Amino acid sequence: MISKDSVAHVAGLAKLAFSEDELQQYTAQLDEILNMVAQLEPVDTTDVPVTTQSIHLENVMREDVAVNETDVNDLLANVPTKKGTLIQVPSIIDKEDD
Repeated sequence: MISKDSVAHVAGLAKLAFSEDELQQYTAQLDEILNMVAQLEPVDTTDVPVTTQSIHLENVMREDVAVNETDVNDLLANVPTKKGTLIQVPSIIDKEDD
């Protein structure tokens, strides 16, 4: 059985503040949860393989292959200002007069 002091200690570590009624309620709930977990202790799991994923995951990414299929002019069609094949953007560096 978990004590009310243990629950208050853990709550304090988590920087949680509970009223006395809440502390009693959470103590009862945690005790019930720990009793349910304790029921699993006698189960023999020696031949059960370790499970890191519950479903088989497979990488479905495509190969990363560079292709030059898009025309540069099509890529720059919606650019507000450009210089040759470069996109021109406002400067973000403050210019100081020396």
